[in-house]
Amino acid sequence: MISAGDFRNGMTFEMDNGVWQIVEFQHVKPGKGAAFVRTKIKNVITGATVERSFNPTDRVPEARVERRDMQYLYNDEDLYYFMDVETYDQMPINAETVGDSLKFVKENDVCKILSFKGNVFGIEPPTFVELEVTETEPGIKGDTATNTLKPATVETGATVKVQMFINIGDRIKIDTRTGEYLGRA
Repeated sequence: MISAGDFRNGMTFEMDNGVWQIVEFQHVKPGKGAAFVRTKIKNVITGATVERSFNPTDRVPEARVERRDMQYLYNDEDLYYFMDVETYDQMPINAETVGDSLKFVKENDVCKILSFKGNVFGIEPPTFVELEVTETEPGIKGDTATNTLKPATVETGATVKVQMFINIGDRIKIDTRTGEYLGRA
């Protein structure tokens, strides 16, 4: 059991016949009345997001979410194929489950496949990736002094805002959680 006072981002718990993951939480201590925990939680199976307040002493059962390392192999229309790095078993996952979580992932990259009681509900890409810029406007000499950003397309097809001096062929580092350019690789 998890106490609501111990909530952290990313925790999963069971409630109302569903599995919920904490997206955001905030401990609130109003001037009048008892303290409470304000949360934004997401149903990991349906994808629905709701806001809910908990008493800090409320307890909810922890959900055991399995996270397995699997290598992304390829996609074939609406199916994305992954291979377990330990057993070499292949698993197809439908495009609806994948969503846009693979927009910075190349073939053969290792991701974490999230499942609850055998049902896959999500994919966690690597936190940081290095990708090659395939398309961007050329930088103009002297434009490096300002913090101006320009759009660049990387080898997976995703678009990222980069600094003016980045050119086609440069390898850049990207934070997959925010889609933010971090610098040259």
